[in-house]
Amino acid sequence: MHKRLSILLIGFLLLTGVHKLYAQDPQFSQFYAAPLYLNPAFAGSTELTRAGMNFRSQWPSLQANFTTLSVYFDHFFEDYNSGIGVIITGDQQGPSGLQSINIGLQYAYQLRLTDEWTFRPGAEVAFYNRDINYNSFIFRDQIDNNGVIGGNTGEILPAGIGTSFADVSLGGIIYNHNFYFGYTANHITEPNQSLLGEVSNLPMKSSFHTGYRIMLPTGFQQSGYNKDGKERSVTPTAQYKKQGKFDQLDAGVYLTYEPLVFGVWYRGIPIPQLETFNNNESVILLAGFVLGDLHVGYSFDYTISGLGIQSGGAHELSIAYHFSLRDPHKPPRSIMKLPCPKF
Repeated sequence: MHKRLSILLIGFLLLTGVHKLYAQDPQFSQFYAAPLYLNPAFAGSTELTRAGMNFRSQWPSLQANFTTLSVYFDHFFEDYNSGIGVIITGDQQGPSGLQSINIGLQYAYQLRLTDEWTFRPGAEVAFYNRDINYNSFIFRDQIDNNGVIGGNTGEILPAGIGTSFADVSLGGIIYNHNFYFGYTANHITEPNQSLLGEVSNLPMKSSFHTGYRIMLPTGFQQSGYNKDGKERSVTPTAQYKKQGKFDQLDAGVYLTYEPLVFGVWYRGIPIPQLETFNNNESVILLAGFVLGDLHVGYSFDYTISGLGIQSGGAHELSIAYHFSLRDPHKPPRSIMKLPCPKF
């Protein structure tokens, strides 16, 4: 009995690469709609108070599916030109039952360089917990002669296999009214994430992200806005990220025609790299809407890799709500928001 459990665990560890791990962080197709996950420098970037959620279900038609949920809250302190944020992210990876949860505390400082340009450096301290969910395992004594799965196992399971560690990330963004460029270095301490106490460092992840908003003519006196103040613009965006041996590019464009938003992106690097395989992953389609301070987006990843669309692609939902906790007795403040999608 113990031998079977040992074989199962060894197989799991080989599949997940505990001895030589090339893990990747969870990713969001709507990276621009997951601001605190993308870069700690975005904490307080709206110069308002914001609460949001991002949910992703990848390859739902396969057993090797991934589910990620991230919730966040941030606030801007105008007297100190500072933003703070907190983000909680949970991730479950396929049939292995490997799950992780982390909470990150963020701080960003807003530095006005000129009348047009602003720079925001940011930092995050995060705390991680990773373990194996034994409820997802199926043991031999749970399968009858007809192949029916049911009942409880008689295996004696260990109390748990898991680990906890702290982590540090740094980032920065520079922007004007229509352009932004940012860089994030996640896991700069490369913490040991081994589940068995061995050495398995989480590789540092580098991310470059940018966007440029092009205002569309509306026939009204202010380009990019109609007579009701609704935005009309096209914004190309891109993100390049690299972690360990893996890298990825997201490039595309979205159209803001308030209250509606539509977008299309390509994820992949069509130049053969890792083991001569083309890294073509998916085409991403987005539809969203803006109702006052509520911003909602839905995207679907159409898989173009070898897995094909039979994998179920990926479904993603983003929700954000902006509100003000500002002292109403203070004089009006000219708010310079980042030119990110209005989600």
